[in-house]
Parts: sequence; C-alpha cells; structure tokens
Amino acid sequence: MLNITTEMDRINRHLMANGYKLTTQREIILRVLLENEMDHLSAEGVFMLVKQQYSEIGLATVYRTLELLAELHVVEKMNFGDGVARYDLRGEGHEHMHHHLICEDCGSLTEIKDDWLYEIEQRIEREFGFKVTDHRLDFTGTYKSCSKGECKRSRKAVS
Repeated sequence: MLNITTEMDRINRHLMANGYKLTTQREIILRVLLENEMDHLSAEGVFMLVKQQYSEIGLATVYRTLELLAELHVVEKMNFGDGVARYDLRGEGHEHMHHHLICEDCGSLTEIKDDWLYEIEQRIEREFGFKVTDHRLDFTGTYKSCSKGECKRSRKAVS
C-alpha cells in the first residue's frame, strides 16, 4: 500500500532538486493522483477531484502541473487505446515504468510491477550496443471471465 506522506516527501525532494516548489496547487493535484493511483486518471478526472477540495483551481493549472510532472518523470502520460491521455505515477525504486493488462471487453486495467524485460534489455545492449533507459509494455486482450460473459464489468453485460 502506498504511503502518501512518504511519496509526497519524495516527490517534493524531486521537484526541489529540479528547481520547482511544491505549491498548494501542485500538492493538491499530487494528493489526488496518489489517493487514486490505481484509477489512471485523465486531466479532467484529476480536475474534478481537485475541484472538490480546492474550488479556486483551474483546468489549465491542472494541465500545466500534469505536464510538468510528466516532464520530470513523476508521472507517465499514457493512452490505453481509448483516446484519452491518462496519468500514471512512477514508483520509487523502479528503474522502468510498470506494465499493464488491458481488457478489451470490460476496460479493466491491471498493473504488473515486476520488470520482466531485464534479460531482453541486456540482450539488446549486448547485440545492438543500445542501452535501454526506459520501456513500457501493455498487453491487450480479454479476461476469461469477460469472454465467458461472467465479468460484472463487461461492456457487453452493461449494454
């Protein structure tokens, strides 16, 4: 489970090391991201949750903050095939971004925190002289429960 205080301290140190301050707006946006880490929120989703706590914040501020956090590799800007940019936190101690299983039927997302590509990275460096600095892997498919019509989240079951 994510310790929000520890993560906020880590991110604050990262911001300061790059010449940025943890403003009130940035802190609220980060808290929303941390509290909803598994939801892979869009900018609009972040904005709606932030607005509940800090009504003065504007959508442009949320966008600017998310872009800054992406630039500093605090979050990763991602698209899971639905045309919406979503933001995913990069974990401390993980050299690379984590991976995802994306169900084409129900839209559910499962994160894989383990780095399964280490041996492939070593082979790429050995054979091509190319040092991998980051990677991201998304698997798309269908869960057995969805294909059997047993998944309660299935788009087919909802319609």
